[in-house]
Amino acid sequence: MTGKSVFEIIGPAMIGPSSSHTAGALRIGRAARLVLGEKPATAEIVLYGSFAKTYRGHGTDRALAAGLLGMNTDDDRIKDALAAASREGLDIVFKIELSGAVHPNTAAIILTGVSGRNVTVEGSSVGGGNIVISRVNQFIVNIRGVYPTLLVEHRDRPGVIGRVTTILGQSGINIASMNVVRKQKGADNLMVIEIDEPVTEEIQKQVAAAPEVIKIIAMNSF
Repeated sequence: MTGKSVFEIIGPAMIGPSSSHTAGALRIGRAARLVLGEKPATAEIVLYGSFAKTYRGHGTDRALAAGLLGMNTDDDRIKDALAAASREGLDIVFKIELSGAVHPNTAAIILTGVSGRNVTVEGSSVGGGNIVISRVNQFIVNIRGVYPTLLVEHRDRPGVIGRVTTILGQSGINIASMNVVRKQKGADNLMVIEIDEPVTEEIQKQVAAAPEVIKIIAMNSF
């Protein structure tokens, strides 16, 4: 039997009413902000399944907005997050999609940052405040939000993975798990690296400067 962490058993410290519809939703929103890497200006949020049916009554809309603003799951301001988003100039539009073979508590978030940068993040709230991020832009991923995670987009060339892991190893960063996602041979790839501790800006700069690396995203805290 696989052991579970205390977080998985009792869930996070949170503002209610629901760990799935509130805490999990907030963490999906916060993950999307981390992928964007800057203050969001607009957000189009497509809600699926039970998120689509009950998002107002269960506070999912406010929780997603709170996550996009970078709040934690126990923040007293969650209940007023939609108003806070408006005050901060974040324009949020919710759309409903009742069809589709996805997890019932799923949101797809299309974000535009203040610089004009665009990202798409899709994630599901799987119970107890836990989440799974299943899509980052064009890449299909499986990010659990349990460990700090590095996303390294790179060209499909020999030696890139070795160079990145060497930088982490020489910096004393232990890799908990790693997966490389690619759409096809020769296309750009994405390394998804779960690590035991957050990486510093200096380590991020070293990875970003490695040959054939296109972009790095450090998701140090979910």
